[in-house]
Amino acid sequence: MTAATVAAVLLPTERAHLEAAGQGCFRVVHGRSVEEAIREVRRAPVDAVFLSVHRCGDADLPQVARFVREFPHVPAVALLSRSDQLSHDRVLRLGASGVHEVVDVSVPSGWHRLRALLREPATPVAAYVLSGLDGDLRDAPPDCRHFFEVVVRRAPDVRTAVELARILGVVPGTLMSRFCRAGLPSPKAYLAFARLLHAAYLFRTGGHSITDVAHRLDYSSPQSFCRHLRESLGLTAGEFRRRVPFDVALRFFRERLVAPYRDRLLAFHPFGTWPGDHGRPAA
Repeated sequence: MTAATVAAVLLPTERAHLEAAGQGCFRVVHGRSVEEAIREVRRAPVDAVFLSVHRCGDADLPQVARFVREFPHVPAVALLSRSDQLSHDRVLRLGASGVHEVVDVSVPSGWHRLRALLREPATPVAAYVLSGLDGDLRDAPPDCRHFFEVVVRRAPDVRTAVELARILGVVPGTLMSRFCRAGLPSPKAYLAFARLLHAAYLFRTGGHSITDVAHRLDYSSPQSFCRHLRESLGLTAGEFRRRVPFDVALRFFRERLVAPYRDRLLAFHPFGTWPGDHGRPAA
């Protein structure tokens, strides 16, 4: 499992402790302010934001509230490293701003709890998509379901079918020919639309601009993202943002790439041996 990434706004004395606690579980991107942490969430995938109770003052609370409102899928965790009346008052104020997870790292059990929170980073968009596809793919072969799981989970950081095939452990040409022989859309088509599902999910909270989403999904430029939308859906990025909310994008994915081919998918083995293949690729 890939280690989680967290953005943190901490006191200097807390940073080394967090780095030590996170080894093998999460990597830390430190920010000097809540605003910097918000910029990091816009720029790259972040699994959580850690906020030191002792670093966040009253002036930071409006920004904290905005972050919680605009990025509800990214947990905000308050870290308490010493106990006094001022700290407890700040915990209450952070709670009023929407931060409901507080971890007391002044005791060893707190660091264990912190690691447990991130041992299985949340992937809500993948969970929603795979849940939406469950009815269509419930009876499909395990390797067919695995293909969709990998496509959906890795879509944000995989741009080409060649990269996808390497992750799956299959020779790219072999994978593509299997889809062609089965009369299915290409792996590239599934990957390209899965990337748009992630874009629709990022747009749903209103916290990301078109440029933010293009960078988050590793497009070479916002213009490249816009071209992809025009080629795939005939929409501008602004139209996509306004007219295609996440649930509509998921419905399009099912209606265009899954439901019409359900009978073929139920008998499809993307990692199996076909007549004429040379050898058997790893699943």
